Amino acid sequence: MTAPLEFSTRAHQTDEPPISYFIQQGVENPNLISLAAGLVDPESLPVEEVRAVTNEILADPRSAQAALQYGTTQGYGPLRDKIHRHLLALDGLKPSEVSNSADDIVLSTGSQQLLYLLGEVLLNPGDIVITEAPSYFVYHGILGSLGIRTLTVPMDDNGMNTDALEELLTRLEASGELPRVKLVYTVDYFQNPTGLTLSLPRRRHLLDLVQRFSKTQRILILEDAAYRELRFDGDDVPSIKSIDRTNEYVILAMTFSKPLSPGLKTGYGVLPRDLVGPLLRFKGNHDFGSSNLDQHILDRVMANGSYQRHVEELRGVYRAKRDTLLAALAEEFPPANSPLRWTRPVGGLYVWLICPPALETGPGSPFMEAALREGVLYVPGSFCYVKNGVVPNHEARLCYGVASHEQIREAVRRLGKAAREVMPMEKITMRGLAGCKA
Repeated sequence: MTAPLEFSTRAHQTDEPPISYFIQQGVENPNLISLAAGLVDPESLPVEEVRAVTNEILADPRSAQAALQYGTTQGYGPLRDKIHRHLLALDGLKPSEVSNSADDIVLSTGSQQLLYLLGEVLLNPGDIVITEAPSYFVYHGILGSLGIRTLTVPMDDNGMNTDALEELLTRLEASGELPRVKLVYTVDYFQNPTGLTLSLPRRRHLLDLVQRFSKTQRILILEDAAYRELRFDGDDVPSIKSIDRTNEYVILAMTFSKPLSPGLKTGYGVLPRDLVGPLLRFKGNHDFGSSNLDQHILDRVMANGSYQRHVEELRGVYRAKRDTLLAALAEEFPPANSPLRWTRPVGGLYVWLICPPALETGPGSPFMEAALREGVLYVPGSFCYVKNGVVPNHEARLCYGVASHEQIREAVRRLGKAAREVMPMEKITMRGLAGCKA
């Protein structure tokens, strides 16, 4: 008889990502329309742009050899220089106005690797990370794997409620637990999952809070700005990183996956200077550096202007898809007589749907089962909350990234049919929406 494998504590702490079942359903059922997985629009992927620069690289033996060789653990220097200039331009700053440089940028295999590496470098089991509620549930999985205690603060139309954060930090200080607080995590542009954006006053308040409460150890803000460049309405707001002029309190995590191509699988972080070396030691143990060829491709795409042109194109693509989804929801659930509500994002890929509590949306709920029978998939909102308290079970994340306009309209029609099958609209009262904002 073969002896059983003995797994690590971390393996036992690592749960199956809740989205896996829904992705599998979307792949295996060709008749299912998925508004679940946060995939990008397939028709707008930069096929020609990537083909052109790849041909350029491989046509010249010197550039081909450089791209096909090992790179550095930190990442291709010319690309890091371009990223730094790009970020300064986004925030309207000059190099002299910031304390960070290309030397503080680390390229990673997607921003997901960066999030995991930061956990390994900064967090011990039992440490505390504070996130929004709801928040990016895949990051919750990383924290659970590392044995981290995750606490949350609520959101409203202006993003993370920083007054509630201040109250939480005050309570943790009074209870003697403040030294365990290591990170405050926020998806501050067109948040995954709600589509909401952190307002400028709250960005300033958030930075002030971590500075004031960094008494025995420095508390860092992990600013996940994966969707920042996908704004299609309204005025931009500066990154929290740009407000941290001393480069001490904010880690900025970004990616090329959403504004360009997830297949190139490249993310990057701008780190406080004293965090770069420790993180690179961990990354060296992982992979000695992310794909060098992909970094050379990205460097060329940024150099010849096709990156910025593609981002501009994507803004139009996603604005149109957002509008299609919002119009379909308003037609299927007319606001005048329906208690369902939803956010109106000004960028990104997500709309947050809020139903009355009587219309539960979680796995195994009558509504979820009816939606699957009708052939439409969404992410249950309960996935986006940390399971350490009362978890709302009447919300859903809808992604308009991958579905076509026709599919979006049909998906909403199917959601409406599923909702009416479970509970006729005239029986759903407005009482359940008290306090909900959308």
